[in-house]
Amino acid sequence: MLLDRLDRYIARNVLVAMLVVQVLILGLDLMITYINDLGDVEGGYGALQVLIYLLMRLPSRFYEFVPVGVLLGALIGLGSMASSNELTIMRAAGRSLTRILWGVMKPLGLVIAITMAIGEYVAPVTELHADAWRAEKQQGAGAVYAEGGGWQREGNDYYRFGSIRSDDVVLNVTRYRFDDEQHLNQALYAKRGVWEGDEWTLEGVETTTFESRDGEAVATKVAQQDSRQWDTSLTPDLLKLVITEPKQQSASDLWRYASYLKEQGLSANQPLLYFWQKILQPLTLAALVLVAASFVFGPLRTVAAGTRVFYGIIVGLLFKYLQDLLAPASVVFGFAPIWAVLAPTLACYVIGLLLIRRSG
Repeated sequence: MLLDRLDRYIARNVLVAMLVVQVLILGLDLMITYINDLGDVEGGYGALQVLIYLLMRLPSRFYEFVPVGVLLGALIGLGSMASSNELTIMRAAGRSLTRILWGVMKPLGLVIAITMAIGEYVAPVTELHADAWRAEKQQGAGAVYAEGGGWQREGNDYYRFGSIRSDDVVLNVTRYRFDDEQHLNQALYAKRGVWEGDEWTLEGVETTTFESRDGEAVATKVAQQDSRQWDTSLTPDLLKLVITEPKQQSASDLWRYASYLKEQGLSANQPLLYFWQKILQPLTLAALVLVAASFVFGPLRTVAAGTRVFYGIIVGLLFKYLQDLLAPASVVFGFAPIWAVLAPTLACYVIGLLLIRRSG
């Protein structure tokens, strides 16, 4: 019974510290971003609308800051108990280090459940709605809410999309069609594409056909059409995934987009990278808590609380920079994106276990 009470006491202290740190980080981020975004005020998008827009994005910001909040929260929660000698008394009373760590990990389960739910079902929806709402306030109804700029391949067709509106109208569609020998046969430009029923209709179409001889263009033929059907496997939802930043997508959407890219014979490393970041986040958060505990029980147990927090911030930044470095490396060098996520996490586990073992 006493052990259960101690577990609840440790869990409550750590959980409260995590929540306080998360609220402080979100509040500071909201204030800084609000001041910075006041420069975007125009038309019907005033200071109040800026605040509403940032509040709509809070779930996404919460999800992004959870690793830092968990690390610092565990460090502060355990550190305060260490400073008041509570942990020392627990150890002297026969409480094992493993059992104390188990008490620290208990509130993490709740944090992980909330974070995964927000990352999968809440943040992607609120982020898109926030962007659409801001665009409509600035530009009017049906305004652009997702900008393109990237290329997309589908068979022998290469597409470039300008943007997509909140009413599922895609603007500035450019398609280059090649033959099997990669000779350019046709270039098509449409002012917009409209989704009607279950198919696309391109409007304001200009098609340039290249007549070639021995692989070289010898003549061109230009045709203009008010509208024509667009045969593609891209639906509005899939097109939004093509245009939307991967970090704003849910894990299920990222997997769907990666599957589509593989079907087209394209590299799916980028969406898979963000997919594994979301799926493996429970392991990442547990690793950061272990590092925080190793600081309290390990070589930093005798230093001031402020020093431990400082080192915690350094570790959090190093962890983030290592992930940011390995992410493009996986795309450039072609190794599995899962290792770009697992490597920093496994490094945290090794460091944490080594420090705790030395203290025990």
